[in-house]
Amino acid sequence: MPPNFIRKGRARTHVRQTVSTENAPAAVGAYSQGITSDELLFTAGQIPLTPEGDLLDGADIDVQTEQALENLEAVLEAGDAGIESVLKVTVYMTDIGDFDTMNAVYESFFEGDPPARSAVGVAELPKGVDIEIEAIATTT
Repeated sequence: MPPNFIRKGRARTHVRQTVSTENAPAAVGAYSQGITSDELLFTAGQIPLTPEGDLLDGADIDVQTEQALENLEAVLEAGDAGIESVLKVTVYMTDIGDFDTMNAVYESFFEGDPPARSAVGVAELPKGVDIEIEAIATTT
């Protein structure tokens, strides 16, 4: 478009709202559990920390994955979304060799038509856990 081009049409208003639930662990830093804007929900990365504050950092990857996904599901529900409305998931793992075990648990949460997903191997994660999972979902 030319630099002085003015686009005429409806003004668009973005409504940004914080998502918070007691059914997932409280944020451990300066961030929100989730944020909605228009019809999208962006979750913070969920780690294997129970809502009561028990860190599962020494547990096997299947246990850690299940807790992280339960936390993710709680944030999604608090934001008027659900596991079935997830569009994209990013999984961060300290040992990508645990992918198959993580994937078996993951499949039990995302049955049928799963969302797009990336799995990324990282050197470290907060609090010494082995997995962190975040998602983008639609709220409609």
